[in-house]
Amino acid sequence: MAPKDEASLNRKEQILEAAAALFAESGYYKTTTADVAKAVGVTQPYVFHFFKSKEQLYLAVLEQASQRILQAFDAAQAPPEQLHIEMGKAFARLLVSHRNEILLVMMAFTTPEPAVREYTKREFDLVYERVKARFEEAGIPNASYQASAFIGQGLICTMAETLNLPKLLPWYGHEDDFV
Repeated sequence: MAPKDEASLNRKEQILEAAAALFAESGYYKTTTADVAKAVGVTQPYVFHFFKSKEQLYLAVLEQASQRILQAFDAAQAPPEQLHIEMGKAFARLLVSHRNEILLVMMAFTTPEPAVREYTKREFDLVYERVKARFEEAGIPNASYQASAFIGQGLICTMAETLNLPKLLPWYGHEDDFV
């Protein structure tokens, strides 16, 4: 990769990271592309070079977070009776390493923009299908129900993180065992 291409890719990542932090802090409606540009130290037109609208930027942040979740769940290895725990640990590690992105993607259903809602619906369905498939491959009984329960627990974890209510977290009091 040419140095200019590498620098451009690095700036795009910086824009995504800043956008995730700002969207997480201020929400979709109160965050502007000008805010993102200022946080990165670039001009607003430079942000538009990569993302044609605020909605596209937001969706790119959600896409990156969704991919991280899917990769983490795919990489989790454990005996069938421990698989959900290892996948939960992978999710907990993402909440530490990429907190803003993960909280945004898990709470994106609260943003009423049609494109965001449709994206969120597709991604939650994809995550459900992936988790269900992992559970089926592991021979876990009633994989559909277990996948729904697992995702529900993830939503509770997200709510606990957002509200700073750690006693709702399954690893509360056992953080060292999970992260």
